[in-house]
Amino acid sequence: MIERLSQFIQYQGVSVRAFEQSINASDGMIRRAIANKTDIQSKWLSVIAENYPNLNIDWLITGKGNMLKGKLSATTENDNVDKTEKLDLPSINNEYQGAPYYNIDFIGGFDIVLNNQTINPDYYINFAPYNKPGVIWCNITGHSMEPELNNGDFIAMKEMTDPIEYLPYGEIYGIVTDSYRTVKRVRMSDRKGFIRLIPTNKSPEYGEQEIPISMIRKVFAVLGSMHRLF
Repeated sequence: MIERLSQFIQYQGVSVRAFEQSINASDGMIRRAIANKTDIQSKWLSVIAENYPNLNIDWLITGKGNMLKGKLSATTENDNVDKTEKLDLPSINNEYQGAPYYNIDFIGGFDIVLNNQTINPDYYINFAPYNKPGVIWCNITGHSMEPELNNGDFIAMKEMTDPIEYLPYGEIYGIVTDSYRTVKRVRMSDRKGFIRLIPTNKSPEYGEQEIPISMIRKVFAVLGSMHRLF
């Protein structure tokens, strides 16, 4: 169930923290469930249903049917009636509709886009929540942020111009220094002038790291992600 809830949150185009706030859940409740692959308590189902009346709770619990009430995601060969009403899902195109997608990794190669404005996107991803000025799509590699962000996922990013000290903590950011680029959840450090970079993956090889804010050259908000479905 928690994987389907994560899918619905991504469909809504909001961060997990924003979703937690919308249902008055404690900070990190759902994020921990996603990271540990454990289901939330049943009492939260009615709260979610109340706040998101378009969500099909039967789908959330059992996986049967469609994500949204009254929506059909596809047509089957045995259908004798027109059932082509579709969810408002992302689409790819070469018609400048949506935000540009560059077939490069943020971890390695993202500077190509940053430093060469003549590079053309491979195509555009038309997904309303992220069709905003300054947003681009690229790839993420590595396993440190699984299961929130999987190796090879598309990620929507936007450069932040405010100093990192004033950005909301607890969210996922792309951090650029002179030496490397990384995608991690950012939290405050007890050490003045430092931030904590926290991986989602709890495997021993992925540890928390503290870096001085002075090392950071650019910060990108990770707005959302999509699995490679097309």
